[in-house]
Amino acid sequence: MTAKLSPMLRRAALAGVLALLGACASPETPIRDWSATLPPEPPVPPAEAANGAIYQAATGLSLFGDVKARRVGDTLIIQLAERTNASTSASTSTSKDGSASIENPTLSGEQFLRGDEFPLFQSELSASREFEGEGDSAQSNRVDGNIAVTVYRRLPNGNLLVRGEKWITVNQGREYLRVAGIVRPADIRADNSVPSFKLADAQIEYSGRGALADANRQGWLSRFFNSPIFPF
Repeated sequence: MTAKLSPMLRRAALAGVLALLGACASPETPIRDWSATLPPEPPVPPAEAANGAIYQAATGLSLFGDVKARRVGDTLIIQLAERTNASTSASTSTSKDGSASIENPTLSGEQFLRGDEFPLFQSELSASREFEGEGDSAQSNRVDGNIAVTVYRRLPNGNLLVRGEKWITVNQGREYLRVAGIVRPADIRADNSVPSFKLADAQIEYSGRGALADANRQGWLSRFFNSPIFPF
């Protein structure tokens, strides 16, 4: 004779299994379009428009303009100079003691309600508790290098939204660097570069894929025992 689970119990069991698998999985990279943005196609001039050999009306180039990025599709160099150091410590200590006693009641100077010569209502209670906690945390990061990004949107106030990625393949490993953020045109240097600490809402991601990245990653069972839902 076999027992059958009700549909509600089956759904609850399936939800529990999915929750465990979700806890074992590592957080994924947010889906984002990191591809380069191409400039819009210039309008096709009328057939009767005459263009010279030097000046072309459709290109919109300025003979006296600088080379700084300012339009959608322009490239910009982000100079990565990220250095962060953070540390914190905490210590807590608490203690509490308490006691209470109840004497056996007396009547006309004599204690009553005694059993085998021992007061029945006399009692004593005491409690003591103590807690000590201490924690330290320190973290340091450093990223140096350069990456070329493209402008994919120009805001009404003139600021530029940029994004870009760089992939490097060495043997069986692939490393990538991704950068996105908002650039103020006044912060762009004469060589068309801007330091990363002037990149607003910066998103800098440096990671890798392949055999080396897989060897440096915990297995699914280790991630399960280190998950927040593990009770021990």
